[in-house]
Amino acid sequence: VALFKNVGSSWFALGVNILVGIFISPYIIHHLGDDAFGLWFLVFSITGYYGLFDLGIRSSIVRYVATYSATQNQEELNRLLSTALFTYSGIGALAILITLAGSFYVDSIFRISPQFLHTARWLFLIVGSAVSLGFPMGVFGGVLEGLQRFYLLNFTSIGATVLRAVSIVIAVRHGYGLLAVALITVSMPLLSGLVNATVVLSILPLRLHLNNVSRDSLRQIATYSSSTFIIIVAARLRFKTDAMVIGTFLSSAAITYFVIGSRLVDYAGEVVSGLAQVFVPMASKSDATGDLAGLRKIFVTGNRASALIIFPMAVILIILGKSVIQVWVGARYIATSYPVLLVLLIPTTLMLAQSASGRVLFGMARHKNLAIITLLEGSANLLLSIFLVTRFGILGDAVGTAIPLLCTTLFFLPRHLCRILNLRI
Repeated sequence: VALFKNVGSSWFALGVNILVGIFISPYIIHHLGDDAFGLWFLVFSITGYYGLFDLGIRSSIVRYVATYSATQNQEELNRLLSTALFTYSGIGALAILITLAGSFYVDSIFRISPQFLHTARWLFLIVGSAVSLGFPMGVFGGVLEGLQRFYLLNFTSIGATVLRAVSIVIAVRHGYGLLAVALITVSMPLLSGLVNATVVLSILPLRLHLNNVSRDSLRQIATYSSSTFIIIVAARLRFKTDAMVIGTFLSSAAITYFVIGSRLVDYAGEVVSGLAQVFVPMASKSDATGDLAGLRKIFVTGNRASALIIFPMAVILIILGKSVIQVWVGARYIATSYPVLLVLLIPTTLMLAQSASGRVLFGMARHKNLAIITLLEGSANLLLSIFLVTRFGILGDAVGTAIPLLCTTLFFLPRHLCRILNLRI
């Protein structure tokens, strides 16, 4: 029952998010223009790298909240969360300082039109500050995931998504520009974080205090998070460098054409992620109780379910992708965005069909080799994208992403998991 509740609410939240995204993206493009939308996506991509400051702490929260809940160890849970909250607060303060400095130099790195220079600086300041404030709030979201209360996170997310969409439409119709849209967008996750904190404190008897900050807990977090941090870095190299590469070597307007194709692939991936996110605390619980049969079941059944979801969606996007783009944003984007969609879709589909694999590794704290391989993949992605974008434009950037991803999903992931769980390939 809990599984269906978590997955069902995740898919419902995703459906709301996709519907809002399908509506809001063309709304912003057509009302603010390609340059403004490209700048929007570029700044959010840059500040997305603040996720590196997470250092893998959130994943350790999910892992050990699930473990301590299974073993009913309340004292260790208090020490873990107090230490994580203290650490996140320091990281958030550092990120704000970086934001203040970076807002003055954003035009020195990327090709930004002179008329958007002032907007770019303020946009970076607004988005970066909000992301920085969100670090300590992330503790409570991690707790809900570890407790397998995803449905509580999802209900909060649905409310914030609907409120964001309505507020953006009202702001644009009243003549407000990109900065107002950004302020609305980044304030919603902060509001969700406050709601999550209130929920966690109401369902758990936590004692979050400086006296509970523990070196042992910090060491435990660091041990688990070191491999996770490498995976976070790799994920940024794999999927978040495209806008920066295109913005550096082409233009901010060119980013829009790439994003339209890649966003449809992202939406398909989010459907599978809505299912796969529940596998980490499930695997942690099975690992804590020594249930190898349970781990194997999560791995095999989870990947089968993921494949049954993503394969039909991939076929639909291949057949109807041009029509979807035309209806979504207009016919003039088809010639450039549809090839990007095709190039990214095939390797991403193969990766998503194995969505349970990585989650099981995280749940077992056996993700070190995965970290090394994905870091190599991400580095190859960046180098290939830079090499190819100067010769073939945004399609070259997409190919630079697709080739390393295809190698990881075909030649490493299946064999690695079967070896760890002692299963035949």
